[in-house]
Amino acid sequence: MNAPLYLVDASIYIFQAHFSPATVAYATDGSDRSAFVGFARFLIRFLRQLRRRHDEVLVAVAFDQSLFSGFRHQLYPAYKSNRVLPDDNLALQLDACFHLCETLGVSAFGSRQFEADDIIGTLCIKAADEQPVTIVSRDKDLSQLLLRQQDRIWDFQSQTFRNRDDIQLRFGIWPEQFPCYLGLVGDSIDCIPGVPGLGPVAARHLLQAYSDLDVLYNELDSVASLGFRGARSCQQKLETHHEQAQLSRQLARIVCCHSEDCAEPFAAVKPEALLARGFDQSGFTDLLRSLAIDEKETQRLIRQLDGGVV
Repeated sequence: MNAPLYLVDASIYIFQAHFSPATVAYATDGSDRSAFVGFARFLIRFLRQLRRRHDEVLVAVAFDQSLFSGFRHQLYPAYKSNRVLPDDNLALQLDACFHLCETLGVSAFGSRQFEADDIIGTLCIKAADEQPVTIVSRDKDLSQLLLRQQDRIWDFQSQTFRNRDDIQLRFGIWPEQFPCYLGLVGDSIDCIPGVPGLGPVAARHLLQAYSDLDVLYNELDSVASLGFRGARSCQQKLETHHEQAQLSRQLARIVCCHSEDCAEPFAAVKPEALLARGFDQSGFTDLLRSLAIDEKETQRLIRQLDGGVV
């Protein structure tokens, strides 16, 4: 099936709504419901745009359910150690966001071992040769999946699309070099250490001269002769922190699972199973009722589902 494939990074839009003062919604008992309502507004609007553009479209939504339990945390306990587990109210909303996808006719996947990025990466590799894939996210780390010219990342909020050439122009490296780039500079958001004292400019120079970390370390003696400012000290830093750079690359690299060695449902799913279906208005209304969303917000969401608000 060559219908376009759209892969949504749910957490970006859930937590954007949860922390944004522009999205404020409550249950009838006064409990906060902003994360769920904001995500619902986004997902309905997104799906309506797709249905105006395509007769048939494949859609999957990936959720992060592996905080402190995923394989990266086993490799490096400090990974994402700046995060906290959701409280009961937010956990309730996250679960409701997952079930929301079913009422809106799209597939949803989560895992206790793999992150949403890995789910998206795994579904990416299922695309046919000429089938375009669009990753719906603002996360630059997902750029590493743009291995074909027809694939792109869609920042839905700004309505900006980027393909692999755009990534190279913006960051000075090719998408497939992102794990190596983060292996060098680290990522404070995810607590990936990188090589201390080695910044983005030096990392770009290194990856423009050497295709990846393996080539770089095989030719480490030549780094000092590259000529950019700080090249000599780079060589020493790289030598001192070799193992940390390799670990950081491993943490940053998205894993694409294959069904023969992975029991996760998303690894075995067939692309045709991701075909978007129609909205289930009855199921949607029942979900809103279970969350006790206040009547004004309930009616607004139902109008949006009916096409009155986009």
